[in-house]
Amino acid sequence: MKKLVVLGGGYGGMRVLQRLLPNQLPEDTEIVLVDRVPYHSLKTEFYALAAGTISDHHVRVTFPEHHKLSVKYGEVTNVDMEGKTIHFMDQSTLSFDDLIIGLGCEDKYHNVPGAKEHTFSIQSINNSRKAYQALNDLAANKVVAIVGGGLSGVEIASELHESRPDLTIKLFDRGNIILSSFPERLSKYVQNWFETHGVEVINGSNITQVEANTLYNHDEPVHCDVIVWTAGIQPNKVVRDLDVEKDNQGRVILTKQHNIPGYDHIYVVGDCASLPHAPSAQLAEGQAEQIVQVLVKRWNGEAPPESFPPIKLKGVLGSLGKKHGFGLVNDRPLTGRVARLLKSGILWMYKYHNG
Repeated sequence: MKKLVVLGGGYGGMRVLQRLLPNQLPEDTEIVLVDRVPYHSLKTEFYALAAGTISDHHVRVTFPEHHKLSVKYGEVTNVDMEGKTIHFMDQSTLSFDDLIIGLGCEDKYHNVPGAKEHTFSIQSINNSRKAYQALNDLAANKVVAIVGGGLSGVEIASELHESRPDLTIKLFDRGNIILSSFPERLSKYVQNWFETHGVEVINGSNITQVEANTLYNHDEPVHCDVIVWTAGIQPNKVVRDLDVEKDNQGRVILTKQHNIPGYDHIYVVGDCASLPHAPSAQLAEGQAEQIVQVLVKRWNGEAPPESFPPIKLKGVLGSLGKKHGFGLVNDRPLTGRVARLLKSGILWMYKYHNG
């Protein structure tokens, strides 16, 4: 029996399973899904889990069930591409015939001393639980710092303000205005929302060091009772350790068929893949669709597609608490309740179709 191993039950890995099962998998092939936890986690909602506005079970979706799918739980330490073997922290190994690496990303600390040791993360469900515990154990009038004014930072700052209006929230951002990758109209809308809701935005910040309960902005100490880091991501360490060509973000450069050059049987999906767009759930799912096409062709002894059309992204939506939002849909800016309702509807549809 041949073995397709999928590392990571994220958005890309889940889409692969949904497309191959139940009837696109050859009779002589089985799938092994590898993950740390026994469910798919809705990473786009980790900010709300950390803020305490939704419970743990709201961000979990069960893995599909099929007699040719098995799940192995564990922490991957490295991938032996030549030996077609995956190594785990508990010293166990797993061989493969085909491999899809979808291990996701980790926080990037930009070599800021103390940042990793003294801040909380929302990059995994386990880390988001720890952030929730720290944030919601705080007494009234304590200070919370959010480092990073991108989508994750904006969402957790606004959600935490709604969950704990008794806290003082400071959002530190390097740019002149938050959400600098968005159109100016949206950035101004979100910045104004924070100003009118009492969340302090510190633009032009430069975090040079972090200590317990203190971060240094331009080397000036700022007391904080809890610090949450959302100031950048990088591929999973297992991918960073692979001896393959990468882009300047550390993501793996792939062929047009999404496999590692020279390794037709090893694919990379999602945050670890070098693609024309910023990492997102939509992008991982679109790439997974194309990987499945390549796999099916190769399994059938046929040549895979020479190229694929660009992956079309419908847009991006962000929340400002439970009643307001912002985003781009087909390049059209949206703000207010409509944007928030759209995001809630898309989340409900995803859970309904995948759960």
